[in-house]
Amino acid sequence: MSTSAEITAPSRCLSGDLAMWFFILAELSVFALLILAFALAQARYPQLFSEGRQLLDRSTGLAMTLSLLTAGLFAALALEQVRQDRPRRGATLLCVALLLASGYVTLKLSEYDHLLGAGLGMERDTFFTLYWILTAFHFLHVLLGMLILGWLAEGCRRRRYDSRRYSGLESGVLYWHMVDLVWVLLFPVVYILD
Repeated sequence: MSTSAEITAPSRCLSGDLAMWFFILAELSVFALLILAFALAQARYPQLFSEGRQLLDRSTGLAMTLSLLTAGLFAALALEQVRQDRPRRGATLLCVALLLASGYVTLKLSEYDHLLGAGLGMERDTFFTLYWILTAFHFLHVLLGMLILGWLAEGCRRRRYDSRRYSGLESGVLYWHMVDLVWVLLFPVVYILD
């Protein structure tokens, strides 16, 4: 026979701060509008978009995807370590996430350099105008996410987060997952789907 003391109701609150959720929803809305514009332009100029995609390196796009997703995995593992009162391990895992994210930055900058060198700048055509807008906007979010991860790693190192105080860490990791999610949508839309 169970007593009411043995039964615990599941918690129904959101992870992180409510303000971060509003920020994430606002950012996702902007990305959704940009992706919609890309899809509508592709429907209007399918041949142009197909030709533009042929000039992108899908293997680089895949490597960037793996870099971001793996960084997200390490950020999630860091949060779990902090929840278990191991903030120093969390700091180490966040540093690994930062290292992996820097792989994305290196690959993206290399891709940008290659495209510019080939004369495929923003003014080239509609495909490349939208490519640059979408990917550069995302790139700025990655840079902000890396700053957040660095800040969180330092916070873990200084033990600002522990098993009782980790809402700020959750918010930062949620932001990084938003960056991951957007790239998981952008990669097929920009690099693969005709």
